[in-house]
Amino acid sequence: MVDGYCNLCNGLVHFIKKRDRDERFLIYSLQSETGRLLMVKSGLSPDEIDTAVFKRGDEYFFRSAAVLNILKEIGGVWKLFYGLIIFPKLIRDAVYDVVAKNRYSIFGKRDYCEY
Repeated sequence: MVDGYCNLCNGLVHFIKKRDRDERFLIYSLQSETGRLLMVKSGLSPDEIDTAVFKRGDEYFFRSAAVLNILKEIGGVWKLFYGLIIFPKLIRDAVYDVVAKNRYSIFGKRDYCEY
């Protein structure tokens, strides 16, 4: 799930779709009805749009773990980034949070939700 108004998030979606030849990824915006329902099901508030969520089977990954697991699933050279998982979650998520809090000012915001 991604913030459908965020340019960074939409760029990530385009990145994933370009490499997802088997169409394994289902992508929902956090603002969509399905996205909001999945947020509640994952244990998060539907208003928590600063959190990337990736679901594999019955397991949910959040923030930096979501991004790293997506890159791992994409495969190829991108799965090498999964090696960053060795850093403590506290540090990874702190970096994630800085980017998430500043994503609109750094990357801009759309007037409409693409997903």
